[in-house]
Amino acid sequence: MSVKLEGNILVTGSNRGLGLELVKQLAEKTRQEAHIYACCRDPEGTRAEALRKLTAQYPGKITMIKLDMLDEDSILTAVQAVSKQVGAVGLNLLINNAAINTPASPAPLSATRKKDMMEVYETNVVGPFLLAKMCLPLLQKAAERHSPEKDMGDKMSCRRSAIINVSTLISSIEKCPETFPVAQMYPYRTSKAALNMLTRCQAEDFKIYNILVTAIHPGWVRTEMGGEEAPLTTQDSVDGMLGVMSSLCNKDSGMLLDWEGNSIPW
Repeated sequence: MSVKLEGNILVTGSNRGLGLELVKQLAEKTRQEAHIYACCRDPEGTRAEALRKLTAQYPGKITMIKLDMLDEDSILTAVQAVSKQVGAVGLNLLINNAAINTPASPAPLSATRKKDMMEVYETNVVGPFLLAKMCLPLLQKAAERHSPEKDMGDKMSCRRSAIINVSTLISSIEKCPETFPVAQMYPYRTSKAALNMLTRCQAEDFKIYNILVTAIHPGWVRTEMGGEEAPLTTQDSVDGMLGVMSSLCNKDSGMLLDWEGNSIPW
């Protein structure tokens, strides 16, 4: 099944878990002319072996980019590398997937240090903030080149120009009483709640450029972070997320949705 995504697509945290599966399915399901920029901290390291194999499997379709979300210089260098390749065409879709969770789940208050709070916030919020800020000129270029008629009159879509911030159900303040007993995770929860606000701010700020900004919860997924008890495979989660991304339009900008397209309360 093909997805209604095209152009230049950048995915962070792409060497494992959801990020790796996003790159895999995008390579499989998008048109030949689409190009995926797969970003990870150490493209030459052992943890990126699966991504290197995937890149070799789709020659000319995937470009690996070194990107450390904790390092502002690394983010700038990565954006400059992408900019040289996309040129005047710009960047159609930025998927902010990279995130960390420390200390290990359930991360109760007693085990959580200041260092954990700061490192998780810097990676999960400041990193996506800086990357979106630096990619804005590239996203604007893509938005200016795209004709809304392709999207039945909607000015915003992931085919034109968009940012997807990968969030989580446990970022929901309203649902905290339901989810807190099983996953306290102070740093992760608070960082993703902040990412939701970043999503809302960017949606308001960037709508003048017709750039869509939406947060998506991928579900509880069987990854290194999600654990073996998680009910969803990365394949099913990503298949659902890409389906949701393909259908997003004006009304969805600034929203928090799940991998099936359902709205999640803040």
